[in-house]
This record gives sequence, structure tokens and C-alpha cells, in this order.
Amino acid sequence: MIAIKQIPVQTTHLFPILDKMLVDLLRSLSDTEWHSPTIAKLWTVKDIAAHLLDGNLRTLSSSRDGYLSEKAKNINSYADLVSFLDNLNHTWTNAAKRLSPQVLTDLLEITGKEYAAHLKTLNPFEEAIYAVAWAGQEFSENWFHIAREYTEKFIHQQQIRDAIGKPGILTRELFFPFIDTFMYGLPHTYRNVTADTGTVITINIVSEIGGRWSVMKTEENWKLTEAENLPITSTIIMQPGTAWKLFSKGMSPGQAYDEVEITGDRELGKVALQMVSVMA
Repeated sequence: MIAIKQIPVQTTHLFPILDKMLVDLLRSLSDTEWHSPTIAKLWTVKDIAAHLLDGNLRTLSSSRDGYLSEKAKNINSYADLVSFLDNLNHTWTNAAKRLSPQVLTDLLEITGKEYAAHLKTLNPFEEAIYAVAWAGQEFSENWFHIAREYTEKFIHQQQIRDAIGKPGILTRELFFPFIDTFMYGLPHTYRNVTADTGTVITINIVSEIGGRWSVMKTEENWKLTEAENLPITSTIIMQPGTAWKLFSKGMSPGQAYDEVEITGDRELGKVALQMVSVMA
């Protein structure tokens, strides 16, 4: 019997669900809510909606149509890549200020469907058009690239909902795949940390929508592990509301430190608070 390779984090089926919730949310907003500030730096709700539209259009253009109009030049480091992407985001959101909320919402609805349909055509185990850099990868398979794209859509919609006080996507179905993907950044976060072989760090996101993730020091590096019978060196316990903000730079490690509980080796545990599973 030929074994069927399992996709580690399945998210393709969730894009239409998340997109419909976004469109329904945006159509319900007042003018004041559209221009509400968010925790996404200097972006308003409208700016985030515009950024999500940009993500749809760029993916359809580059991944589906093979059209790369802007090539990154002089990118020699992670910081260079972040600077390049920040500039793309800045120029787009500035241009989109001339678009009405209705136009933005209509375009999100149209492009979101095309975007989701395209993702279904990708072989999950072939090389992705872009690697997941925040996980320290120079090569990524499509399933991880797609999951990363899912986290983008999730986090930005959550930022909108947080800004206007309209909950809705912090559910097991939608939140768990999001945070499960984020945790692939944990080994990269500990890459420069020296520890004894066999050291295990566990993050426990409590409540029915969360879970437990552990990273273990091997002789070569740090790796995610699902082994549950290993002695744990340090455990970091936090709520989902803290996790999504912290790991997307919506909250600083210092702010999060007062909201989490660390047992065992506190210094090793504090390193986990530095994880950033977005390009920043």
C-alpha cells in the first residue's frame, strides 16, 4: 500500500470562509469604523482592507499569471527584504486612499474567490513561489506558503475586528490553523540559543481554541517535537488574545511578559516571546 503524504497544516478550505466573513464585516461598517485606528502601526481599518486587496492582486499576478513587475533589487539580508516589502505596502495603501469602501469591498469579494480558486490548483508539496522567511527557510513547499498566506488574511481581519470591537474569528476552526502555522517560527527563534541537548521549551495557549507546541534542542539545532513524554525545561502559558498580538508585533515582548506565565527556566522561556511570525 502506498502511503499518502499528509499536509501538516491544511488551510486551503478555510480561505472562502474567512473571506466571506471579511466581506460581510466590511459591508456592515459605518464611515467612522472604516477610519478607525488599528494596532497595525499607522494603518486604519480602511488601510488594512486595502492591504488585503493588494495581497489578492499580487498573488494572482505573480503566482497564477507568472507576472513579476517589481523585482527586489539589492536584497542581501532579511532586513533588506522587509524594507522592500514595507515600501510596496506603503505605496499601495497610499494609492488606495482614493478608493471608496464599497469599491474596496467589491474588489475583495471578487479577487478573494479567484485567489482561493488558484490556491487549490497548487501541488502542496512542490516548491512555493516564495519561501517562508520568518521561519528561516530559503525553500518552502506550497502547503506552508499557503498556510502563511492564511495567517496573513487571519491576522489582518483580526486587527480590523479588534479595532472596532467585533469578534468572530477566534474560533477553533479558524484560530488553531493560524497559530499552528505561526509555531513553525519557533525553532528559528531559538536558533542562536545555547542549551543542553534534550532541552524542551513548550508554549501552551490555553482555552479550547489553543494547544501545546514544543521545540527541542538536538545536537545540530532546535526542532519542533510532538513528543509528550519529554521533561520540559520551560513552559510559557498564554491566552489566545495575547498570542495573536504578540507573534504579529501587535504587542511587544515587554507588554506580553505581564500577561504570560513562565514556569521552569524563565530566561529560556522569555526567548519565545521574541518570536515574530510575520515579515517585520
